[in-house]
Amino acid sequence: MSHKRRVVVTGYGGICSLGMNSGDIWDAILKYRSGYAIEDHPDPSVTARFFGFIKPELDTSRVPKRILKVLPRFARLGMIAADEAMQMAFAKVSIDEVYSPFDRGVIFGTGWGGLDETIDHHDEYRDEGLTNAFSNIYAMYSVASAAMSMHWNMRGYQNTPVAACATGSMAIGDAAEIIRQGRAKMMLAGGGESIRGAFNRWSVDVLGALSKEQEDLEKACCPFSKDRSGFVMSEGAAVLCLEDYEVAAARGAKIFGEIVGYGSYSDAFDWTSPATDCLGRQRSIHAALDDAAISASDIDYVNAHGTSTQLNDLNETECLKLALGNAVRGIPISSTKSYTGHLIAGAGALESIFCLKAMADGTVPATFHLNNPDPLCDLDYVPNTHRFGHAIDTVLNINYGFGGANTALVFRKLA
Repeated sequence: MSHKRRVVVTGYGGICSLGMNSGDIWDAILKYRSGYAIEDHPDPSVTARFFGFIKPELDTSRVPKRILKVLPRFARLGMIAADEAMQMAFAKVSIDEVYSPFDRGVIFGTGWGGLDETIDHHDEYRDEGLTNAFSNIYAMYSVASAAMSMHWNMRGYQNTPVAACATGSMAIGDAAEIIRQGRAKMMLAGGGESIRGAFNRWSVDVLGALSKEQEDLEKACCPFSKDRSGFVMSEGAAVLCLEDYEVAAARGAKIFGEIVGYGSYSDAFDWTSPATDCLGRQRSIHAALDDAAISASDIDYVNAHGTSTQLNDLNETECLKLALGNAVRGIPISSTKSYTGHLIAGAGALESIFCLKAMADGTVPATFHLNNPDPLCDLDYVPNTHRFGHAIDTVLNINYGFGGANTALVFRKLA
């Protein structure tokens, strides 16, 4: 990596059912709050009852109306998260004083985009013969990336990855690579999701992937527990502001961490189940560690994918053992989805923020609701109680997605 440019994080933003900004979300985790509850569904055949919906009205007052009017909900969430990241990164200086428009870009992904709104537009057109004139723009998966590009005049690299639950971390890794290669000096990167409509909730539930718990909040999302029965689907978005280290340091930016490793390999196995050989996940982790020029023993904390499904949590445990070897026994590992639920495309980006928060605070967040550990998931999953006062300098964030997409990111405190 010595020949590549260094990439640092100078801002971040997030929104989900636990809070309307990244600080409130992290505070909710530290206070052991759950971001999901029982939500009604009109179809009695839908098994899932717990979802992580954002209840307060969204504050989109900082988004120009000409942009806002064409944005589906996932993109609005993305703009809120991006605005927090930009305000954090450029609180003391205008971005135009630092970067040319052609040196800054955006990679913001989603899994299902504005599908809720597209279904509503279809139904309205079918029934009334007319619907929203911008329905085509609403349906673009790239609408959020385009909106960020327009709003902040980012005329450099733009892309929109669609890789299910690996999307957010893939966006961050790919954006870091763009900067490393000298193709940009500043990038916004992250992902967002909002799946609230009846059909879209049914379409995931019918796969058998969602939590089957009917009443007990503590069993609805309990990664690595014997009681786990599926993931809790939540909405939200998260964005990181990445910069070329030399530029960020020269302007005196506050640096929250450096992205030193990235890996991504595929399972090529099944639509929803992880590969039984664990090779795609294992290679992603090995690639990230090699990229960072570190060994497993250098890792101070792992933010696991930890979805609370039977298949993932067992497969992930085996994968971590294979990828990290004997060192894995001494590494604290946790799933913060036990608080937030699963943000799908937003998960990896929000969990990257948690990695940065863990390093800054010296806090290992617990896996919540791990009251009945699965003996087959026998690593140190930090059950129920946060660990404070730890020296956390290097963190591994891993995310996996339907269709076999796997990602691993390594964050390090700036030396």
